Amino acid sequence: AFVSASGVKTSGHSDYPCSMRLHLKPNSSIFCVSCNFQKETTLFDMAEKIITVNRKARHDYEILDTIEAGIVLLGTEVKSLRAGKVNLKDSYARIKDGEVWLVGVHISPYSHGGYSNHAPERDRKLLLHKSEIRRLIGKTEEKGITLVPLRMYFKNGKAKVELALARGKRKFDKRQDIAKRDAQREIQRKLKEKGRF
Repeated sequence: AFVSASGVKTSGHSDYPCSMRLHLKPNSSIFCVSCNFQKETTLFDMAEKIITVNRKARHDYEILDTIEAGIVLLGTEVKSLRAGKVNLKDSYARIKDGEVWLVGVHISPYSHGGYSNHAPERDRKLLLHKSEIRRLIGKTEEKGITLVPLRMYFKNGKAKVELALARGKRKFDKRQDIAKRDAQREIQRKLKEKGRF
């Protein structure tokens, strides 16, 4: 049995004296009555670690809404992700038979994977609640709406993808975005120069 400083019971813990498993909660003290192990957890334990960002997606698409999804991965894929060996360029998500699949994401083979290594661009199932999938089905049936991954990251040790409902930009929209970005950079440059004097 495990009890936090606030009196909340939890499950076991791993990699500690009694080799049992414990789900750590932020900003609380965890104490194991089996081995007297105690740990203060902080928000750092729950922090996100960015793996990669799909910068091309925000250039090519107007982002209408976003949703977080889990990913079904093989062991070698997780190890490659931890090494940052992934590319989201030209990838997208599609809905097939009531399930959401990530297509075209390149995860490089793990350097020590051997014969058990994964196929770099295989389709990967995304984990979403049924209600979320139903909402995505309804939205993607609208003309010009597609699903694109914006970024991949680790959250509480698990790989996640931020998925966007997006509409393709017209060339005029892209030029307008570039002009706005250039204008903002010019303003920032002038402010920096002004700050020197």
